[in-house]
Amino acid sequence: PGIPALLQPAAHAIVQAMEEIRKYTSALNDSLIWERPAGVASVGFHLQHITGVLDRLFTYAAGGELSPAQLAYLSNEGRANDSITLASLLEKLEMQVNVSLEKLAATDPARLTETRFVGRKKIPSTMIGLLFHAAEHMQRHTGQILATSAFVRPR
Repeated sequence: PGIPALLQPAAHAIVQAMEEIRKYTSALNDSLIWERPAGVASVGFHLQHITGVLDRLFTYAAGGELSPAQLAYLSNEGRANDSITLASLLEKLEMQVNVSLEKLAATDPARLTETRFVGRKKIPSTMIGLLFHAAEHMQRHTGQILATSAFVRPR
């Protein structure tokens, strides 16, 4: 509710991915999320990465640049740490999803085709391109969580 019609597909993709992430991680624990079967990225990495990607791409979509805190978060994605629990990763992701949905709701559809720039190289995109890429990227990593969790979860 409250999301502009043109952004409904992105909102639905984000909501669906969050629902699937909860399902795919329900049988995991704090140690299993850092397992890397056959050397693939861990579930923990994907949870951290999705949270960071939503934050970063929505920042760029708003016309902003990354803060030092966002850059620090990026450099720490995937680093296992005993203080990082599955519950804390899911909580942070859920909060970022809620922030992202609030930002979608506050987006003026008349501005969706405005040019935005990504990263230090100032790669051109549009607001709508970045918002949809955020949703698509979340779904891609959700698929990776599905595949990796199938290998690491208890039988």
